[in-house]
Amino acid sequence: MTIRLKLLRKQKGWTLEFLAEQTGLTKSYLSKIERGISVPSIAVALKLAKALQVSVEELVSDRRNQELVSITRAAERAPMDGGGRAVESIAANLAPKQMLPFMLRPPLDFVASAFKEHEGEELLFVHQGRIEIEFPDQLVQLEAGDSLYFNAVLPHRIRSLDGSEAQVLVVVSDRDSAA
Repeated sequence: MTIRLKLLRKQKGWTLEFLAEQTGLTKSYLSKIERGISVPSIAVALKLAKALQVSVEELVSDRRNQELVSITRAAERAPMDGGGRAVESIAANLAPKQMLPFMLRPPLDFVASAFKEHEGEELLFVHQGRIEIEFPDQLVQLEAGDSLYFNAVLPHRIRSLDGSEAQVLVVVSDRDSAA
C-alpha cells in the first residue's frame, strides 16, 4: 500500500509536528509512515484522512482515479496492516469514495488483537468460515452468509472460530467523509 501522506501534508503546508497534534499520533510514527517503514492500521488511516480532509482512498492510492467503476481481482488485492490480521484492500484505485472495503482473515485468538474503535460504521459479511466478534458486553458468533452492521465507535475485536482462518468482507464508512 502506497501512502501519500507526505504529499498531502506538504500540500497543506503542515509540519509533521502539526499533523501529530491534529491526529494524536507521534511525530516519529508519522515520519515512519511517510518513509514507508510503518504501514498504518485502518483506524490510523481513518484518523489521518480525517485530519487531512481527504478520503482514506486518496491517502493510500497512487493516483486520484475519478472512474465510476473499480474491479479488483483476487490476486490484485493490496495488503494492509491489520494489526496481526491478514487484511487486503478492495477498490484501492478508486477515489474519492465514502466506504473502505477490504477482505479480512481474522486471527484464531483474541490475544492477537486488541479492541479497536473508530469513527463511522462497519459492516461485516462472513464469506467463509465462522467468526466471533467481541464487544465490551456482548459476544456475537457469525457463520458463512451471516452479516453484522454496527457503530464502529463501539470497541470491538474479531477472531476466527473452529481452528481455521475465516474470510470476512469488511466495509467501513466514515461519517465525516460521507457528508
